Amino acid sequence: MSIVRFNPAREIDEFFGRFGDLNRSIWGENIAASDWTPAVDIRETDADFQIDIELPAVAADEVSVTVKDGVLAVTGERKYEKETEAKVHRVERRYGRFARSFRLPENVDESKVDARAKDGVLYVRVPKREELKPRSIEVKVK
Repeated sequence: MSIVRFNPAREIDEFFGRFGDLNRSIWGENIAASDWTPAVDIRETDADFQIDIELPAVAADEVSVTVKDGVLAVTGERKYEKETEAKVHRVERRYGRFARSFRLPENVDESKVDARAKDGVLYVRVPKREELKPRSIEVKVK
């Protein structure tokens, strides 16, 4: 039997951490252990919307980006790699399927959406359509 040093700060942090984690019951059991939500940053420029999604340890072939009926959807899966030789003491990272969707404004060009992954971040660019400029029509008098 090993001796475990009492750390009241850690105990309090773990106690309140259980209330902040909506995927856990107050007894510590995972309610949705395989679901997680990646963090997202969204910015707008004059030319496009930029959506950056943190996807650490997610292979590019495990990610799908679709645009349908004005909704951009990003889905995929981060797989848990079990080590058979090591004794696991704690697993805090989230694994499993994820899905994020965003309603796009009407002024975007859905046919030109571009997505690229680099260093654990998925960069999605949604270009804006060129605004139709009003044109002047000459009225002829007969």
